[in-house]
Amino acid sequence: MKEEIYNHLTKDLIPFWKSLIDKENGGFYGYMDFNRHVDRLYEKGCILNSRITWFFANAYTLLNDPILLEYAKHGYEFMKCHCIDREFGGVYWSLNYNGTVKDSMKHTYNQGFAIYALSSYYEASGDPEALELAMNIFDIVEAHCRDEYGYTESFSREFSPAPNIALSENGVIAEKTMNTLLHVVEGYTELYSVSGNTCVKRKLEEILDIFATKIFNPTLKRQEVFFDKCYNSIIDLHSFGHDIETSWLLDRTAKVLGEEKYKKIIYPLTTHLCEQVYASAYDGNSLSYECDKGTVNEMRIWWVEAETVLGFLNQHEKEFGDTGYLKAAESVWDFIKKHFIDNRIDGPREWFYRVDKTGKIDIPLPLVEPWKCPYHNGRMCFEILKKDYL
Repeated sequence: MKEEIYNHLTKDLIPFWKSLIDKENGGFYGYMDFNRHVDRLYEKGCILNSRITWFFANAYTLLNDPILLEYAKHGYEFMKCHCIDREFGGVYWSLNYNGTVKDSMKHTYNQGFAIYALSSYYEASGDPEALELAMNIFDIVEAHCRDEYGYTESFSREFSPAPNIALSENGVIAEKTMNTLLHVVEGYTELYSVSGNTCVKRKLEEILDIFATKIFNPTLKRQEVFFDKCYNSIIDLHSFGHDIETSWLLDRTAKVLGEEKYKKIIYPLTTHLCEQVYASAYDGNSLSYECDKGTVNEMRIWWVEAETVLGFLNQHEKEFGDTGYLKAAESVWDFIKKHFIDNRIDGPREWFYRVDKTGKIDIPLPLVEPWKCPYHNGRMCFEILKKDYL
């Protein structure tokens, strides 16, 4: 498995995303259709470019190839010069192909990914400016994106509240979401890991308390997804993908914090999440997407399957005597190899967006678009290659 993952990362994912570099206008091209045609004039999502920068920074940190650091620097320079709003602070939602602002909305989710990317680039490059920018965005989030209950989400360019359309789905408009909070945790964890900043640590602890007391449903052993202002759930939705992702990401945060108090709070919670997903959504080969008001959506989504491999491996590490989760992770990787990795060509390959539970493509969705990036599958590769028992 580890050898296959290494080959996939170095021969497929890294060369594929290298090919998306825009040397004329900066950043990376924002769209490739199912037939591998690149639209060079498509908008450049700031989330997409943050995630690609994060990808190359982590690829360099893992593989120590100087060329990868150059690609990370290319992404960083685009973020610094175009994605960050120098007047009001924070990161825009999207840019035109030439780096001018397309959508000036500010979203907390987007700020979290910018912090994640800038922190990783600082770790890779040692450039203190990147850390300074990450801390500046952290300060912006804490100043403008919080209320007495937790983290608010959607804003105008000047940080006036706006409807949370971008991170709401399933027929509701949520004031707060589990998804945004999860990726704030992710960015803050990386920032604390590289900076040791005590203020960042304190905010991480506060967020873990919100997960334990507001997001996690102890009766159903799942996370709630969409909330009102006070973190009251507004929909009956079990997001299998987010729960399995959370099951290992919060464990990582607890480890980085190094506080026994939070390990004792978080480890049982994340074990429940993984066990429930395994029982409810895993069919022996892959994972269903979600369950909305009792109806299971059995589509297989690229990012869900990548996170499933990591979630099951993480649970295997917590229960090392039981190899059931290890075998489950291997089975999902087999499903990915057979059905997600683009097998139409011999050259560098990305993953398809979604397939049905038999592995069949129902709709030819893009290979690259504002949400489709090397973040989930790339991170799966990075994390697996760090594991010495595989």
